Amino acid sequence: MSAASQAQVKNVERNSLDAIIKKKQGRPGALLGILEEAQGLEEHRYLSEISLRQIAEGLDLPLSQVYSVATFYSYFNLKPQGLHSVVVCRGTACHTRGSLELLVEAVDRLGIEDFREEEENSATTLDGFATVRTVACFGQCALAPVVEIDGEMMSRMTVGRLVSALAKLRKGGPK
Repeated sequence: MSAASQAQVKNVERNSLDAIIKKKQGRPGALLGILEEAQGLEEHRYLSEISLRQIAEGLDLPLSQVYSVATFYSYFNLKPQGLHSVVVCRGTACHTRGSLELLVEAVDRLGIEDFREEEENSATTLDGFATVRTVACFGQCALAPVVEIDGEMMSRMTVGRLVSALAKLRKGGPK
């Protein structure tokens, strides 16, 4: 994409974000709704620094407040996300039923190197194919371990089922 085309896309995104801010401004929970829609505007489903600044300016809020909300909720991403999403629950029930093994398998199968869960809760493949994330709890403890792939919750997950689901993603088919 040429520089001129990229600039046009950015202007459309900026105008779209301005419209979202205008539509939701002054309503209860406006900031959360605006952040959610802003994240959807970005090609890689994340909140760029430019978007955060625009939201802060549009709502007349300190950037630190907008950033605090965006970083508090695990739903929001501050880094570009992969085409596919693999989310592994690391809550107590899931952990005791093997979610660490599932996390390691997902990271290995997708070719993500040097992922350290204790340092960051997500990593994206170099080719942008997938992002692997962890969450503290899905609230599905009776169905542990739970993995979410592209928004679909998969309960009582096994390594074999995970390997199969990831292979289908690579081939472009449904999980």
